[in-house]
Amino acid sequence: MIKQQRGVALLLVLWVLALLSLLLGGLAGWVQLQTRQAAWHRQHTQALLAAEAGVALTLQALADPTQRKQWVADGREVPLTFDDAQLRVSVRSDLGKLYLNSADVGDFARLALACGATQAQADQLARALEVRRNQGHAPFRVVEELRQLPGMSRALYSEMVPQISLWSGLDRPDPAFASPLMRRALNLPRQSAVGANAGDVLVIDSRAQRPGGYHAQLQVTVLLSPAQGSAQPYRVLRWQE
Repeated sequence: MIKQQRGVALLLVLWVLALLSLLLGGLAGWVQLQTRQAAWHRQHTQALLAAEAGVALTLQALADPTQRKQWVADGREVPLTFDDAQLRVSVRSDLGKLYLNSADVGDFARLALACGATQAQADQLARALEVRRNQGHAPFRVVEELRQLPGMSRALYSEMVPQISLWSGLDRPDPAFASPLMRRALNLPRQSAVGANAGDVLVIDSRAQRPGGYHAQLQVTVLLSPAQGSAQPYRVLRWQE
């Protein structure tokens, strides 16, 4: 009887030890996962800060009349370095985009087609935009409102947003600053942006690459010289990570 009780006790001890081993193994795996996530988050944050530094360096250069002439606002990339991060920064004038609040609906439909819409989808979007204007709705104030147009899909929205402006005020995009896609869509002539007036609304795209393959991207739309006598030389209109 005593031997039988000892055997049961030994079996229970073995079960308890096995259970504890499983629990400790799971805890070790959880700690390892948390450590990896923390390391990734730290590296990603540092890459994002480097991308922000790229925006700051670009704004500093644009604020200097001498350096500003060296930046051509047609989207060409300029390599920069910040700490151990390699940066690729580009500036594009908002004048090269389609002004959503007054652009011809036909141009809007042609841009949608160039971005991957079907003919039926492009026609539906153009009609929706025209109806919105005719009904006296307030002008678009944020680009994200474009997503609410009937017929707008998520994929098409992602393609069209970089080509849309809320600040240019032009009936048609300026060919000198238009993207290749915009020129093809609206059959715009090819013109050089070198020496052309890019206006005060610029889109800065900053991409940072750190050792280990960690990277981050920022796209910031800024208004230079927002007001006479303003303490801030620029104002951020849109910030997208």
